Amino acid sequence: MQAPSLEDVRSTPSRSSSIRSAHTPSPVQSHRQSFTETLRGHPPSPRANRQPSLSQAQLQELLNNPPTAGSADPNFSGRDWHTIAVGELCTPADVRWVEFDAGIEDATNILINSGAHVLLVRHRKDERAAHATYDYRDLTQYLLFATGQLQPDEDHLPIFTSLAKKAQAGQTIPLRDAKSLGNKEPFMTLPATANLTHAIEVFGGGVHRIIIVEEGTDNVVGILSQLRLVKFLWENGRNFPIIDALYSQSIKDLGIGSQLTISVNGDKPLKEALKLMNNEGLTSLAVVDNQSNVVGNISNVDVKLGPSA
Repeated sequence: MQAPSLEDVRSTPSRSSSIRSAHTPSPVQSHRQSFTETLRGHPPSPRANRQPSLSQAQLQELLNNPPTAGSADPNFSGRDWHTIAVGELCTPADVRWVEFDAGIEDATNILINSGAHVLLVRHRKDERAAHATYDYRDLTQYLLFATGQLQPDEDHLPIFTSLAKKAQAGQTIPLRDAKSLGNKEPFMTLPATANLTHAIEVFGGGVHRIIIVEEGTDNVVGILSQLRLVKFLWENGRNFPIIDALYSQSIKDLGIGSQLTISVNGDKPLKEALKLMNNEGLTSLAVVDNQSNVVGNISNVDVKLGPSA
């Protein structure tokens, strides 16, 4: 029997439910891999375990704003990129917090209005340790469950039923409960003193972001994402000759990338695109016309433009 959606059982709400929009990885082996070996040395993850990567929009933003002459940071000149500490690429200003007991709508409003790509989740406001993350992929999953586009498996059915009862009673649904549904991206941390080799090993396994903590503690000092790392290497490539030499080579010659393209037709409703991204573990999709020509892209972030889709 198909489980009812949260939307089906929700009674007339006594409050506004609108979402407002405002403007320890493996150690390094004795043989140190080259940059290209690191990128292509890991076998592709099974589709069911694939985690989000850079979105099309993020890469396009990076390509549209290439580094200008002299933009390389002189502080990294002459250094071996392998030995640069991850803490040097992070700043506490990137960290945005939300508590487990916050309502899903409040958490979503913080995510949208802060302009952050991710919120770190903690138990108390005075805590500096993160225990989970909340991002647009989590929001997408929740909305798909809430509108009946996804059905809970047997293990998650009791949690879903409890959420449905809260929705029916007009109660706030805590972020803690909403995070209990669906697949979760691995929560990875590294000390600020760890080097970029460690970070790339973690990213090579399909992880989207790494939480950076103070050495010997769980106190968060920053977040290192794939985009931040790519941007750093893009802007500072001239400081590292071995990386700078790669920019003139083609992706085919480097042996990286994938020939499998997952797309959605532009005539499909938004909910179909969001469901496909969720099922495939993607953060963005190519949008094509009836002749399979690419006419645009859609990402998980676009869910904020149509949360009831």
